[in-house]
Amino acid sequence: MDIWTYQSVEHVTVAGEAWLASASEYPRSMRALWESRPWAPSVLPCGRAFDVISMPALFGRRVLDELWASGPGCGPVAAVRARTLLFVQPGAAPRLRRLLAWEEWARDVPPLLCHGKGDTVTVPPLQRPAGGPDTPGHGPGRWIVAPESREPWLPGASVVLWACVRAAREPVDAR
Repeated sequence: MDIWTYQSVEHVTVAGEAWLASASEYPRSMRALWESRPWAPSVLPCGRAFDVISMPALFGRRVLDELWASGPGCGPVAAVRARTLLFVQPGAAPRLRRLLAWEEWARDVPPLLCHGKGDTVTVPPLQRPAGGPDTPGHGPGRWIVAPESREPWLPGASVVLWACVRAAREPVDAR
């Protein structure tokens, strides 16, 4: 399956919305905000329901292709300001940061921003704005793979590490 077939995600499901809201300290308030403004991006804390690995958009595409090619696929993925945001298991961000610093392959992987407990991230709107431009690097962002359940599968640090290593080492012209 090619991850890029998901580029036309128009909205987050009700179950996916509940999962996103569970990251907030005040989930009911978050859902009330989204009910009144489903087209607005939101800021959510990491560390409770998910961590987020932010990577340059082009490298992110290669990592996602690796995750799908190697079998496990991925959980929710967003594109915000020319970055790919990969939602991962809580606790995976600091572990991935340590693994990349420790292992010899870190020099092959572009710098990743690992957002974990104590960090926040901007997530795209629950619904695409009607008629608004939604090009990569502009606007409020978009869901590439929107959350669809209350418990989406989220990759761990080792799964993301190996996808990053394979993506970094594969020649660009091989795609």
